[in-house]
Amino acid sequence: MASILVIGSSGTIGCPLVRGLRKRKHEVVTADTRHGEEPSHFRCDVSKYRQVEKLFGNGSFEYVYNLAAEFGRKNGEDYYEQLWETNVIGLKNILRLQEQKKFRLIHFSSSEIYGELKTKDGFLKEEFSEQLPLKQNNDYAISKWVNELQIRNSMATKQTETLIVRLFNAYGPGEYFTPYRSVVTQFVYKALHNLPYEVYLNYYRVFMYIDDLISTLCNIVDRFKPRETYNIGGEEYVEVKKVSDMILNYLNKDDSLVEYLDVDVHNVVSKRPDITKAKRDLEHKPTIPLSVGIPKTIEWHKQIYC
Repeated sequence: MASILVIGSSGTIGCPLVRGLRKRKHEVVTADTRHGEEPSHFRCDVSKYRQVEKLFGNGSFEYVYNLAAEFGRKNGEDYYEQLWETNVIGLKNILRLQEQKKFRLIHFSSSEIYGELKTKDGFLKEEFSEQLPLKQNNDYAISKWVNELQIRNSMATKQTETLIVRLFNAYGPGEYFTPYRSVVTQFVYKALHNLPYEVYLNYYRVFMYIDDLISTLCNIVDRFKPRETYNIGGEEYVEVKKVSDMILNYLNKDDSLVEYLDVDVHNVVSKRPDITKAKRDLEHKPTIPLSVGIPKTIEWHKQIYC
């Protein structure tokens, strides 16, 4: 049993992660920007050093999962000041406490850091970030890349121990709709409510149902390797339009409210991870296909919104 702090515990990934860690009998303390009813929950805005310092004064933690972040490309453009305060200053505050208290950090990065990187076989490998020039095309992606540089610097100068995960399009129940959430949530919510939405053609992604992700994240505690970085994603590589089509077909709706577009200036055309390392080291096993995950996600949305 390990003593664990989960920062960003109220989010789409944070909630099921906390449940998964507790199911494995770990002692879990939670933190988020919102108040909570549990005595083991603490309110903390990571961009405020005083609050971070107070948070770490509430216990001694062996592992810290840092999910605290402003999420999304468009969100990062519209609310860029909050993005940089939370993602970059926030992580710096956490690193300062890590340097003092020597806990092991699991930091959540993003597939966005690769930018529009072209590879011979089409797969994005973790080591490319150190071997090839990267060109991110939105503030969210840039902030997550800055995070990885901050971590590298802390490991090199202060001998901290951090493991980085780069997530690729996790989706599923628990992701509530806002105009800034992921593409699956956008499509499902708007299709359910007969609202117009946009689909960019010839854009390809892998998608990972959230249950496949959580077990992998929980495995990190027992398989922690300092200084390692892992791509964590699914294996179904499809055009984004196919996801929209699957949702509409399940709901018995046509695409009359869908506007098909050619170019998204803030996004990349293709993202396909090599997940070999995560399979080998973290027992990552993506098993739930879109044909199963999409209906589960739609039914959850119906319960919440309909």
